Amino acid sequence: MKILPLLSAAALLALSSLCLAEAVNINTADASALSKNLSGVGPARAAAIVEYRESHGAFRSVEELEKVKGIGARVVAANKEHIVVGDDR
Repeated sequence: MKILPLLSAAALLALSSLCLAEAVNINTADASALSKNLSGVGPARAAAIVEYRESHGAFRSVEELEKVKGIGARVVAANKEHIVVGDDR
């Protein structure tokens, strides 16, 4: 039964990292900042976000991020509180 404390610790660590995530402006952040601050977004997805932004212009809403290949509603929902699209921050 040593696995339960390990799973609990891992869950707490994951939650604490989400709470500490910085807000990220998807219109100005580079791929490194996107992959660092957005849950479920690694280097490939972050690069796709930057490429989409360069091809289609600035994102007008957080939900528009779903138009990027590899980014779905779950990723957007998981990060919505940490995403900025305007000059809010």
